[in-house]
Amino acid sequence: MSRSSKQAVPEVKTMNAELFTLTYGALVVDLLKDLESEEEVNIQLQKIGYNIGVRLADDLLSKNPHIGRCTDSHQIAEVISKQALKAYLGVTAHVSLSNMLPNEFSLILDSNPLVEFVEIPPKYSKLCYSQIICGAIHGALEALHLQVNAVLVSDVPDQTEIRVKFIRILREYMPTGDED
Repeated sequence: MSRSSKQAVPEVKTMNAELFTLTYGALVVDLLKDLESEEEVNIQLQKIGYNIGVRLADDLLSKNPHIGRCTDSHQIAEVISKQALKAYLGVTAHVSLSNMLPNEFSLILDSNPLVEFVEIPPKYSKLCYSQIICGAIHGALEALHLQVNAVLVSDVPDQTEIRVKFIRILREYMPTGDED
């Protein structure tokens, strides 16, 4: 193969996990300083995560062609817990379906790099520190034409748990031919 026929392979750059954690912490602190309440910070973290998730859905599917169309919430939970979280946060999660409706599941993160060095003062008890992950799940699934509600059930100092509830399929936004 000649030099001119070789295709350039893009270099994948990764960020040091500690740098990412500290940068995220600085973002949250800045939001707490700039906004009037923890509820407003939670809303902003949700929006940031949503915008990230919309972009990550396409990225995940393009880099993992073996992921087929998921037909139920259990399959979606498995892809999120074992592949998406692993690819973008470097962690996996356990899926909990017990005592819930068939359209709901919980993701219990084995570890959460976002909260590694975090202690939240009692005066910020309403802060949902990992809300950005809920936003990313919401955005990613909406990009795949699924309307969901992702809620942070527990976070710092406890294990991170996110409950995902399917609301409906967004048929009006589906490309022609994908309505099956």
